[in-house]
Amino acid sequence: MRKNVLVFRELPDDQLARLQAAHQVTVANPRVAEQRDAFFAALPAAQGLIGSSFSIDESVLAQAPWLEVVSSISVGVDNYDLQAFRQRGIVLTHTPGVLTETTADTIFALVMASSRRIVALANLVREGRWTSNIDTSLFGWDVHGKTLGIVGFGRIGQAVARRAALGFGMPVLYSNPRAVELPELIGRMSHVSLDTLLPRADIVVSTVPLTDSTRGMMNAQRFASMKRGAIFVNGSRGAVVDETALLAALDSGQLRAAGLDVFAVEPLPLDSPLRIHPHVTALPHIGSATHETRYAMAELATSNLLQALAGQRPTCTVANHAAGSIKILGDSDRLR
Repeated sequence: MRKNVLVFRELPDDQLARLQAAHQVTVANPRVAEQRDAFFAALPAAQGLIGSSFSIDESVLAQAPWLEVVSSISVGVDNYDLQAFRQRGIVLTHTPGVLTETTADTIFALVMASSRRIVALANLVREGRWTSNIDTSLFGWDVHGKTLGIVGFGRIGQAVARRAALGFGMPVLYSNPRAVELPELIGRMSHVSLDTLLPRADIVVSTVPLTDSTRGMMNAQRFASMKRGAIFVNGSRGAVVDETALLAALDSGQLRAAGLDVFAVEPLPLDSPLRIHPHVTALPHIGSATHETRYAMAELATSNLLQALAGQRPTCTVANHAAGSIKILGDSDRLR
C-alpha cells in the first residue's frame, strides 16, 4: 500500500528513488524559506517523515493526524518531543552505528588541534606572520601520554578511547552509568565517577546524549573541579555545556583550551564570544560530515522508514520509556 511520505531534508538521489518506488513522496525542507509552506501543507496527509535538524514537537505533530513514523537522519533525538511521540504511538527511528568512527575522528581531531594549537599556527602561516622561528608563547602541549577523561561511554566514547589508548598511549578514565568491557583496552582504561574523572584528566571529552539529566551538566562547578590548565572538548550536544561558565573558565586560565563542534545555538551567532576566543577551536557541527558517512546515514534512515511503513520492525528504533531516558532498540550494545 502506497503511503504519503514527507522528506524534510534532502536525500541522495538513489535513496529518494527507493522511497518514490514504494510511496507518494513530497520533498520540502522547512528550514528553507521557499519550502516552509509546502512542508506544513503536506503535514496533514503525511504518514511518514524523514529528515533531520528540525524540531518535531507537539505543535508539529498536532498538524499530522495520520503520522505513523519519523525517521531521523541522526543519532541524537533531542529535536523530537519523545513524550508526545509516545502518547501518539508514533515510531521514531535514528541512525546510530554508521557515524561512530567518523565522529570519533572529528573529536580526536579537536583534541589534537586544541592541544597543539593547530588552527592558530596554521593561520600564522596563512596570514604571512611566520617570519621567524616561533617562541614559547606559541608552543602547544603534548597529547601522547596525557590522561584522557571521557564523559559518556557509548559507541562514540569507546571509539575515542581506542584512538587515545592504542594510538597515543593515553590512560583513559571514563564516567558512565555502567562499566563497559573492552578487551583490547584492559589495563588501559578505568571506570570512575564524574567527580573522580574531572580533577584527574588532562583532557576531558564529552560524548553524552542530551537528556534532562545531562543538560547543562558541564557548569561552573564542574569546570572549577577540573585540573587547572586542562582542555575540554565537546563532541555531544551544545546544551550539555553552560557556555558562559566555559568562557569564564577559559578567561581565568582554569582551562587552557576548548575544542567545540557543537553549540547551544547553531549556527553559532556572529556575536558569540566563542567564535573568536583565542583559546577555542570551533567547528560547524561536522562530527559526521563526510561523504561516506552522510550517505550511510541517509541509507539507514531510508531503510528504517520503509521497514516501519511496511509494518516491519525498523533496524534502529528509539523508544522513550521515561522522561529524559532513551533506549535504543535493534542496537546490539544498547548505545548510551
